[in-house]
Amino acid sequence: MCGLEWDLLPEVFAPIYSPATGIALDFLGLAGDSAQTDTPRFPGAPGAPRGSLLEIGSGTGVVAVAAALAGCGRVVAADINPAAVLNTSMNAARHGVSGRVRALRSDLFDRLDPGERFDTVFWSSNYVLAPAEYRPRTMHERAYVDPGYAAHGRFLEGAPGLLAPGGRVLLHFSSRGDVPALRRIADRCGRRLDVVRRTAVREGEHEVEHMLLEVTPAADSARRPEVVR
Repeated sequence: MCGLEWDLLPEVFAPIYSPATGIALDFLGLAGDSAQTDTPRFPGAPGAPRGSLLEIGSGTGVVAVAAALAGCGRVVAADINPAAVLNTSMNAARHGVSGRVRALRSDLFDRLDPGERFDTVFWSSNYVLAPAEYRPRTMHERAYVDPGYAAHGRFLEGAPGLLAPGGRVLLHFSSRGDVPALRRIADRCGRRLDVVRRTAVREGEHEVEHMLLEVTPAADSARRPEVVR
């Protein structure tokens, strides 16, 4: 992916079988061809994460490592799946950014150091809505499915409190999810969801819209003109 080789462990979300990781890289300004040198670097386009990044659901660590290669000085890559934590650490070591990428087993924010703040908080979420009582049977399923959107509610509620001054909360969502339900949760949390970027891709027989949403307090509602409905 992106001209580089990556380790992929069993029971970790595999970017090669879904466009989501590539789209996330593009949304964050990290996509593009890497130079084939001894020290490959991602382009880090204007608008790409700078300073510090918290990635929720890091999986293989491609996004976290790409952000570090593009210039992020501190990246915390959190995942509830212990295999994903190991996979992220392996890819950080493979690409020489272990000093800047800390992989952490965490259910969203619960294992972060107290007082940690970030310039960017990003989650490419498990946007498929399941009934609240449903229990995912495997870690692969957990990567796609959020029963009752409980995790999304916790993310919308807690992520803005983890920002450094001027920071941004970004959520990668999809039309395979329930956008009206997500907006209702955002309303209850006092959050606004603004579309920063969107793209449509064909996944099997369906055209799926992916969107990058910025999460802001409802009081900041004048920031951007386009709101998810």
